[in-house]
Amino acid sequence: MSEGSAAAMISPVKAVIVPGNGGGNVESCIWYSWTKKRLDKIPNFKCVLRNMPDPFTARESVWLPFMESELQCDNKTILIGHSSGAAAAMRFAETHQVFAIILVAAYTSDLGDENERESGYFSRPWQWEKIKSNCHHIIQFGSTDDPFLPWHEQQTVADNLGAELHKYTDRGHFQNTEFNDLLDTARKLIPTPV
Repeated sequence: MSEGSAAAMISPVKAVIVPGNGGGNVESCIWYSWTKKRLDKIPNFKCVLRNMPDPFTARESVWLPFMESELQCDNKTILIGHSSGAAAAMRFAETHQVFAIILVAAYTSDLGDENERESGYFSRPWQWEKIKSNCHHIIQFGSTDDPFLPWHEQQTVADNLGAELHKYTDRGHFQNTEFNDLLDTARKLIPTPV
């Protein structure tokens, strides 16, 4: 959905950070909590960050219903997905309208990994056109030196979604404790009160 009259009528009211798999308390993981604290300072806006069920395998059959019912992702949500959270965000956007998806370290296949295969995200072709029609904005962060994801996987996402691509050569799998570029990008999507 390109920017037009429909986009002008809808403004985001929240962001939801969908973490990568691996478990642990997401409040203490990499840039997630750092980003949430800063987005929560924006008037009339909130950021949701919760531990996900099934955190190690990140099954689509568990995560997508959780994103809908518990995290209440909808057409006023900026969905920020990291790694397997990016896969979840893309699959969610195939069947749900969201204001925006911000994909960090996104990929398109199970990478030959059994756990990734079990997640279910890679069991069928991606519905790129549906994702595009259900999002006002698609932004992607990727790095050519990601130790887990070959660049061609990340580039395939960008090409098929026409994403606004932020390409780096030195960010690895985006596991830093701060992520200023993502924060600035998210802030630009949020209207400032008059």
